[in-house]
Amino acid sequence: MVDSMAAIREDREFMPYDVVIVGAGPSGLSCAIRLTQQAQAEGKELSVCVLEKGAEVGAHLLSGAVFETRALDELLPNWKDLGAPLTVEAKKDSFCFFTETKAYKLITPPQMKNHGNYIISLGNLCRWLAEQAEAMGIEIFPGFAAAEVLYNADGAVIGVATGDMGLDREGNKTDMFEPGMELHAKTTIFAEGCHGSLAKQLIEKYDLRRDSDPQTYGLGIKEIWRIAPEKHNQGEIMHSIGWPMDTSTYGGSWLYHMEDNQISIGFVVGLDYQNPHMSPFAEMQRFKHHPKIKALLEGGERLAYGAKTLVEGGFQSLLKLTFPGGVLIGDSAGFLNVPKIKGNHTAMKSGMLAAEAVFKMLTSVEGEASYGLECTDYSTNLKESWVYKELHKVRNIRPGFHKGLWFGLIHAAFQTFGGWLLPYTLKNHADHAQLKKAADCPKINYPAPDGKISFDRLSSVYLSGTNHAEEQPVHLQLKDKSIPISKNLPDYDEPAQRYCPAAVYEVLNDESGAPYFQINAQNCVHCKTCDIKDPAQNINWTTPQGGDGPKYPNM
Repeated sequence: MVDSMAAIREDREFMPYDVVIVGAGPSGLSCAIRLTQQAQAEGKELSVCVLEKGAEVGAHLLSGAVFETRALDELLPNWKDLGAPLTVEAKKDSFCFFTETKAYKLITPPQMKNHGNYIISLGNLCRWLAEQAEAMGIEIFPGFAAAEVLYNADGAVIGVATGDMGLDREGNKTDMFEPGMELHAKTTIFAEGCHGSLAKQLIEKYDLRRDSDPQTYGLGIKEIWRIAPEKHNQGEIMHSIGWPMDTSTYGGSWLYHMEDNQISIGFVVGLDYQNPHMSPFAEMQRFKHHPKIKALLEGGERLAYGAKTLVEGGFQSLLKLTFPGGVLIGDSAGFLNVPKIKGNHTAMKSGMLAAEAVFKMLTSVEGEASYGLECTDYSTNLKESWVYKELHKVRNIRPGFHKGLWFGLIHAAFQTFGGWLLPYTLKNHADHAQLKKAADCPKINYPAPDGKISFDRLSSVYLSGTNHAEEQPVHLQLKDKSIPISKNLPDYDEPAQRYCPAAVYEVLNDESGAPYFQINAQNCVHCKTCDIKDPAQNINWTTPQGGDGPKYPNM
């Protein structure tokens, strides 16, 4: 520990740790637990803390989710005895192709078979993982958003700082101003999840993507419903492709029967879609009116709503994982297995592999020399692990859909049954560059919500529990304030009005009839779609005050 290291900014206090982990999701908590397990096994002291921007662990977590226990079995083999919230076993799989009025059962692909898996709430799983971590002496600080990366004079990462509190909307200090806290670390581990705000800066600073494809993403819209008991079949799983997507747009649904007559229902749209008139939120609402889905939901009650982007690039979009003083793990790096529709097990394993490499590195060097080192063994460990092999095997399935649904399905079958052994790897593309001009695309007339099966965005955001203090600086920043109206509106009919699932962005008219761009930042559910899909790459998502954002109960 280097207690003599001064704070980077004089008005901030600092706390020194051996390891600071940014994000209390599955990868960050697994990393913290594995680090402490290793230290305890070797009789060494290791100070570890985890920062979480949500008001509590799990508040910002959203996933389908059907969970594969492989990584958890390795991390905490006695998880059943410890009371892990894995209670709903997967019992029945189906995979359907939807037309507007029909549902045709297809053969369930091998990757999507879920025998031995569990339908879970990721938020509840991570709340339980946090309890295990705290019982081991790991410090977890919910409500503290890491807003800034700290560097030493050599350009190595030496920790992070939380955001200042008590700023007005213009960023000026008020009477309530409180400076952020600096957390210094020998190694800082970034586990922010999909498209993390600090990870994005690190990728650019250290050119971590120079040898990989661009990352590509999907947007998942999720609701939890309580349905009539006679319609509920605990453990049943259904996925679908087809309607309401056209054959050139990647997307599909999930429907999982949880406990207590509840279901998890959601729709994912690939963010490489081309028609700027599309609204992923409206597609989800339209999907629920399919006869097969509507019959299930009628008479039920919608309990929760949320949205989250997910990394879909897979193997060829894996970037350089290490840099001086830090590493990337979980969805910050991009370990989701798209054909399997799972990423929590790979995220957890990446955190465990990073922990093992970081522990080895830190215990081999002492004093100030242990700051700013690059943990290259993590990359080596990853390439020798089952995570790397799993992602390599399915590397060509998602990009095969760039040529449309039918080619994608045929190519996916070819890849699954041996084609993956052939020495070729398809390329990924940047999602924001895929939009066509609005004038070249058909407008989509979405039906009005009926308030029973389908709903509007504002009533949906209400269910997310999202909240942002109105006087704080807007955390959605425009690099050029003129672009939404001068460029995006004439070229793309300003797609932010539609791609945002929380009604954050609006184009309104002033008293003279001139259009202006309005940002309703208080609605933001932290999905990051705007930062990804904006065609001008003009929106920068930054962390709001610690604890602000959605408050998901069991998503």
